[in-house]
Amino acid sequence: MSDETKPTVNFRNILPVDGTEGLLQLDGDRLDFFRSTTGIHDVEELKKHIVAVQRAAYKTRPYPCIVNFNFAQLRLSRIAQYGRLLELGKSREHPILLDVGCCLGTDLQKLIADGYPRECVIATDIVPEFWELGHKLFNTTPETFPVPFVPGDIFDPSFLEPTPPIYGPPTTPVPNLSSVRTLTELRGHVSAITICAVFHVFETEEAQLRLARALAPLLSPEPGSMVIGWHNGRHEKGYTEGYALRMFCHSPGSWRELWDGKVFEKGTVKVDARLVEKQRRYLKDGVPTVGMRTFLEWSVTRK
Repeated sequence: MSDETKPTVNFRNILPVDGTEGLLQLDGDRLDFFRSTTGIHDVEELKKHIVAVQRAAYKTRPYPCIVNFNFAQLRLSRIAQYGRLLELGKSREHPILLDVGCCLGTDLQKLIADGYPRECVIATDIVPEFWELGHKLFNTTPETFPVPFVPGDIFDPSFLEPTPPIYGPPTTPVPNLSSVRTLTELRGHVSAITICAVFHVFETEEAQLRLARALAPLLSPEPGSMVIGWHNGRHEKGYTEGYALRMFCHSPGSWRELWDGKVFEKGTVKVDARLVEKQRRYLKDGVPTVGMRTFLEWSVTRK
C-alpha cells in the first residue's frame, strides 16, 4: 500500500487548549484510580498534574481527545463486556492483549489494576510521544511499568502485513512480547484487542472497513478471542459533522454487518453493539458546557 492510498486522519480545525481546565472531571472511581496510579492524593495537585500533561500532549498533537481530556476517562471499563475481557486474562495460558491507539495508556493502566496480567499486555500507537507522556502522567518509567510499546502505522504493510483472518492454529510460536517490533509478529496470537476512540477519526466507511480488516488477522482463532472498544455512533449509519472532524459513524446494525461477513466469514463471530448516550463536556464561547453524545460500545467475539 502506497502512502498516497493510506487512510488518513482529517482534523478540520485545531481546537484551543487555553481555558480547558474546567473540562477535566475527577470524581468517584476516576479520582480513586488516578490517586492510586499517580500517587498524588491531593485533588488540586492531581488536577494540576493532569493539566500539565494535557498541555505537553497538545504540543505534540493538538487532537480533540487531548483538548477534552479523553485520556482521563475510564470508558473501556464501562463497556458491558469488560468483565468478560478480564476473565479472558485469567483463564488463558497466554492471553496476549493488544491496545491499538493506546494514547497515554490509561485503559491499560486500568486493565492491569483490575487484574489483567501485565506480562501479557502490549501497546501500539502512531504517536510514540504519547506513550512517553503516559509515563509522565502515571509517574512511571519503562522499568516500573514494563509494558512493551511498538510505535507504527497500522496501515503500513512493513508494520502490519495485510492478510485474511486466521481460522486455524497459527504456524508461528507465541511471541516474546518484549522483543516484538512489528504487529505482524503477533498475527494469530492475540486473545484480545482493545481499540477506543479510533475508528471514528478515519473519515470514510471504506477506511474504517480497512482498519477492521487490518486488525482481524491478529486475533487468535480460539473461541472467545475478542476485539472490544467504543467510538462515536449513530442510530442510522452516516456522517456526523463536528467542529474539528467530519466523521462517518456506524449504527449497531451496520457495525454487526461489517464484522460478521465483511471482515470475518459470516457466522464465525458474535458481534455485540449498543448505542449509549453520555454527557460530554466541551468549550462554548470559552465556557465549559455539558452536552450529550452518542457512542457505540461493542465487542466482536470468535465462536
